[in-house]
Amino acid sequence: MKISVVAIFFVTVAFLQCLMGNLVSPALADQSQSVSQMLSLIHEKDAVLLTDPQGKILASKNAEKLLVPASTLKILTALVALHYLSKDFRFVTECYSDKDQNLKIKGFGDPLFVSDVMPDFSRQLQAHIHNYKDLVLDDSAFQQPLRIPGITATTEPYDAPNGAFCANFNTISFQKTSGGKYISAEPQTPLVPFALSRICASGTNSGRIVFSHSHGESVLYAGHLVASFLHQQGMSSSGQIRIGRVNDGDMLLIRYVSPYLLTDVISRLMEFSNNFIANQLFITVGIQAYGLPGTIDKGICASQDFLRKELQIETIQIAEGSGISRENKLSATQLDQLLVRFYPNRWLMRRLGNELFKTGTLDGVRTRAGYVEDGKGGSYRFVVMINTAGKTADPVMEIIRRLTVS
Repeated sequence: MKISVVAIFFVTVAFLQCLMGNLVSPALADQSQSVSQMLSLIHEKDAVLLTDPQGKILASKNAEKLLVPASTLKILTALVALHYLSKDFRFVTECYSDKDQNLKIKGFGDPLFVSDVMPDFSRQLQAHIHNYKDLVLDDSAFQQPLRIPGITATTEPYDAPNGAFCANFNTISFQKTSGGKYISAEPQTPLVPFALSRICASGTNSGRIVFSHSHGESVLYAGHLVASFLHQQGMSSSGQIRIGRVNDGDMLLIRYVSPYLLTDVISRLMEFSNNFIANQLFITVGIQAYGLPGTIDKGICASQDFLRKELQIETIQIAEGSGISRENKLSATQLDQLLVRFYPNRWLMRRLGNELFKTGTLDGVRTRAGYVEDGKGGSYRFVVMINTAGKTADPVMEIIRRLTVS
């Protein structure tokens, strides 16, 4: 029996189609179904964008729509800080003595001027001065009043005010013992009388007090805390603790350099999503770009200039650096561009398994952006922006994880 070449060709084609269907089609069909399922979860006020390790878009919906990013905006703040300040940047705090033997401390926005560093700060200072009259606190490096969109007058840590001279994020954690005595909930932080009065006024047995800018409260708390550590080093004061200024002719004693690199600061920013740290960096960037004093407007201008010149992005709306303001708006595509730029520093992000990410949460807003490592040296990039009240990013992320499994 003769079999024509054409017949052989069609039999071969049919066989290959069958073979390829058995080997490939189910996986492709499952991927397509997963993408369709994910896109169905994205409503009018939401967006998603997923790219493979080669940058090919695997899924996208509403990717050009400007939405509220919440704390995923901190990726931009970190990028801007790295651009203007460099990885090895360290914050400084200056100490002076004047002709009346007053000790003056001038802050420049160090977000990690915390109890852990104060023993070293005090030892360095004690090597130059033993006794002083007044402790004068200079917070003029940041313009006051410093109004940050989204920050309100609550006792929540995410509403802690920013300033040039602050300690412990302008907060203190406390608790009451069984004997009815208030103590610090952090062993490294002494409970100074200045803070105790605020704690007693709160009427609560435990929690965290946020010091406000009202009547210089946050600056004065930092001063009282420093004075306590200076006293531990044997230094004594015969005067008061007050707010003032460093003047021409005052003698520089030390420039205390923070032990934390900028990368350390950003790592903490990403890990704890700390709004205070974010805006301290944001304002400091403005100082670096446009000079003293630091303002939110200078931070905005510096960020917009970076976006325009480095990423050719014009339309991101920036109100501050933490993401707490709903006036911040950007698109999933723009956030993906930030992820491309941030990739060499992705290790600064929070890690969970093979995922490096930043989340964002406001009332009615849930966002998440980052990378899923493929185990071969590459990473998928993902952006999920949920601005629909009552929804979360979790179901979308479950599908993304399924799609990025090697």
